[in-house]
Amino acid sequence: MVGRFQVLSITDEAAERIRGLVEASGDALQGVRVGVKNGGCAGMEYVLDKVIDPDPKDDVVEDKGVRVYVDPKAVLFLLGTEMGYEVTKFRSGFTFNNPNQSSACGCGDSVALTPVDPSALEAMRNQG
Repeated sequence: MVGRFQVLSITDEAAERIRGLVEASGDALQGVRVGVKNGGCAGMEYVLDKVIDPDPKDDVVEDKGVRVYVDPKAVLFLLGTEMGYEVTKFRSGFTFNNPNQSSACGCGDSVALTPVDPSALEAMRNQG
């Protein structure tokens, strides 16, 4: 996004996967929405949804020709995160390299996240 900080960054692999989802969609898919919710053994889980009608309250990251919408309730938990996509022998899916993650469970689906200080977020917004 021009003139504004980005909540998270997107790897080439994640952008390619998002682009594939948008192109293959029969809907008017605009991108994906990232959020977090309470759940799992470590306390929180990442949530991904398709975006057809964007929510004007979401932070929008436009990079590498794709859009990732960030739930405003998740911004303090996702600030500085790198969103990736990996394919391994046993799984494929989006990954989140999150500096706010303090621990994770053994299954890899649940994480403990510490929110960023809101004053730090405000300072970043004012710089952008």
